[in-house]
Amino acid sequence: MPQPQHLRADYRLFQPVTTRWHDNDLYGHVNNVIYYSYFDSAVNSFLIERGGLDIHDGQVVGFVVSSSCDYFASIAFPERIEVGLRVARLGNSSVQYELAIFKASEDEACAAGRFVHVFVDRQSNRPVAIPDALCLALETLLVG
Repeated sequence: MPQPQHLRADYRLFQPVTTRWHDNDLYGHVNNVIYYSYFDSAVNSFLIERGGLDIHDGQVVGFVVSSSCDYFASIAFPERIEVGLRVARLGNSSVQYELAIFKASEDEACAAGRFVHVFVDRQSNRPVAIPDALCLALETLLVG
C-alpha cells in the first residue's frame, strides 16, 4: 500500500535540527525513538519562543497524551534536517500537531508524525484552557 506524500509545502514552520553522533544506532542511521525527541524539541521551541510558554515557572504545562510516527527514508549523523510543523486541530485545552522530518533541500519527508498536547494546570494536573498567547501562536500553524 503506497504511503501518502508529506511535502515540505504542506507545513507552516520549519525548525532546524542538528543530528548528533549518539543519535545513530548500530545500523548506522538515526534510531526511531530519536525522531520523537526532534518533534518534541521543535514544538517546545516554538511554544517557548512564539507563544511565551514558561516551562520553569508557568502555571500551565503541556502533556503529550498521544503520539505516532511513520518512517519513509532513513537519516544519519551528520545530516542537516528540519522539522516541519503544522496544527491539525486546536481545541479548548488540547492541540494536535502534525510534524515531518525533511533532509535539507528535499521536498519529501523522511518521516511524519503526530502528537497531542493537553494543557494542564501545573499544580492540579487538570486540563485548562490554552492560554491566549499560546493559542494565538498555534493559530498561525493551523491548516484546513
